[in-house]
Amino acid sequence: MGPIDQLWEILTLVTVVVLGGLAVLVALFRGGGRSGPKSAPRPPRVDRTEASGDVLAPGRTSEEEVENRGGGVAVEPEAPTEPEVPSLERPESARGRLQRLRARLARSNSAIGNVLLGLLSRGGLDEGDWEDVEDTLLASDLGVEATQELVDSLRTQVKVDGTTDPDQVRRWLHDDLLRLVDPTMDRRIAASREDGHPAVILVVGVNGTGKTTTVGKLGRVLVAEDKDVLFGAADTFRAAAAEQLTTWGERVGVPTVRSHQEGADPASVAYEAVKGGIELESDVVIIDTAGRLHTKRGLMDELGKIKRVVEKLAPVGEVLLVLDATTGQNGMRQAEEFAKQVAITGIVLTKLDGTAKGGIVVNVQRKLGVPVKLIGLGEGPDDLAPFDPEAFVGAIVG
Repeated sequence: MGPIDQLWEILTLVTVVVLGGLAVLVALFRGGGRSGPKSAPRPPRVDRTEASGDVLAPGRTSEEEVENRGGGVAVEPEAPTEPEVPSLERPESARGRLQRLRARLARSNSAIGNVLLGLLSRGGLDEGDWEDVEDTLLASDLGVEATQELVDSLRTQVKVDGTTDPDQVRRWLHDDLLRLVDPTMDRRIAASREDGHPAVILVVGVNGTGKTTTVGKLGRVLVAEDKDVLFGAADTFRAAAAEQLTTWGERVGVPTVRSHQEGADPASVAYEAVKGGIELESDVVIIDTAGRLHTKRGLMDELGKIKRVVEKLAPVGEVLLVLDATTGQNGMRQAEEFAKQVAITGIVLTKLDGTAKGGIVVNVQRKLGVPVKLIGLGEGPDDLAPFDPEAFVGAIVG
């Protein structure tokens, strides 16, 4: 076979192979066949609303659905979210609080001591000097009777000792003032359960003295002493008073009994508060009353009614009169009128850090025959302090 014949044979063979391959490809294409693996069929979509009866949150899978898939893992249902409980404040102990606040008291009242010491330390005191001493004491609201007693005592000591040494004069002034303030008076707050009922404290006073705020602060003082306290919002004439007292209570975990009806009977609210205190086995129930002018006889009579109604359940152990120390002699007249209507057992003097009239402590105690038990020395929640005669006199004299 020649070369031409061989070439022809090779071309023929290649042509057959190519045509055969094309025939196979055409057959595969017409039959729908493919050379790769087939994809798994997609499962039908499940309407979860119809299947489970619940509308699930996006991205969530029900516990039953997971188990049906055979995954073997159960999804724990979410625990219900509990509302956050606000943390309660823990008031600082009232013990020694006046010592901490002494600097505030001294800033306003030490002027009295400085003037007196300056006058008494001059030497060779004449009648004009003693009149200046009297005027200084009267300006501090010490009262005429107490002022005369103090001046007579100082005169005698200067005359007998024959000296006006500043240190000696300071000691005389300190001792005489302390005697007038009377450290022997019982200044404890009746705040303990007795015979199965809580102690009841009635707080009274005129508008603007800080009465409701004082009730809130007194609650903090007692909570600091581990007392179980309940508030009674019997000031029903001023809607803001009940809200204010409720807020004070919430901060330290003290519940408040109140009426949501403006102008409700204050005696009824006070009664319900004491009733609630008995049921809750509270140690103390503190009742806030509406501020009233001492000249308004009808409102003053209402105080007597509140006290009578409350005492059907439990005796009122304390009636605290809140006085604004800056009102001076007007405050004294208020105190005397309140004392005629209800048996006052103690005085709370507010705003004592903002006045040089510290002598009102002596004056009000003498007029009413009851002790100053608490004093307010600032705007802070823990700026109400049990009255300490020694610390008080020390802040004046230095």
